[in-house]
Amino acid sequence: MKTSEIVSVVITTYNRSDALLAVLAGLVRQTDRNFEVIVADDGSREEHRRAILDSAVARELRLTHVWHPDVGFTASKVRNRGVAAASGPYLIFMDGDCVPEVDFIARHKQLAAPGHFVNGSRVLLSPELTQAVVRGSEQICGRSPLYWLGQRLRGHASKLTHLLRLPDWRGRVHPEFYWKGIRSCNMGVWRSDYERIDGFDESFVGWGHEDADFVLRLHHAGVARKNGFCATEVFHLWHKEAARAQESQNARTVRERAQSDIVRAASGYAQARPDDNVVMTRLG
Repeated sequence: MKTSEIVSVVITTYNRSDALLAVLAGLVRQTDRNFEVIVADDGSREEHRRAILDSAVARELRLTHVWHPDVGFTASKVRNRGVAAASGPYLIFMDGDCVPEVDFIARHKQLAAPGHFVNGSRVLLSPELTQAVVRGSEQICGRSPLYWLGQRLRGHASKLTHLLRLPDWRGRVHPEFYWKGIRSCNMGVWRSDYERIDGFDESFVGWGHEDADFVLRLHHAGVARKNGFCATEVFHLWHKEAARAQESQNARTVRERAQSDIVRAASGYAQARPDDNVVMTRLG
């Protein structure tokens, strides 16, 4: 896509404003600033909402904060509401604990192509490095290979692939559906394709596999998966694992749908227009 085109970065968050502020700080440092940010807040407490809305870093961005009441883990629903507030023709989904490298937006734009979505990857950070980042005592964006080699040797980074920048070539495209490496914490898709499959399926509740269902339906719609490996990595801040009571049921649903040709969500974006329970605040 053209660098002059705006992209909408939709970031999910829940009661972790310190991590989200680190993510926003990474977005402020982007080499390509032609983007907007939609914070899709899955019901954070008021102190976390205020921490974001009152922050200096949020006001350096073209940012919209979309909040709905806390009724449990409803990532699909809040992502759809975030997209409803977005204006760009291309959407990049992130999680509120994934800090982007300085060329994250630029590289996503370079990989964006009609008929494809981009599935990025992540570098896992240790609890110790995560704490330093959220306290503001450690800057991880734009650092040298030597810095990251040291972090890797000390066990604070899971890999060093983000140091490589491989070109866009046909080997990135995977025509078949497979679950491995699906990351809604780092994914780019054309809005037209998103709307064609009716967005994320809100019938998925609780943690797990709503992103696999999303990718499966893109595959059924003829949208090919492009690997963002060695191009669009994010730094994933450490956290305890979420409760996974619904994971097996959600996985079963995806396996069943994989045997069909389903394209549109059972309950999706078409129902995601703001209502009286949604609070939207625009900054920047």
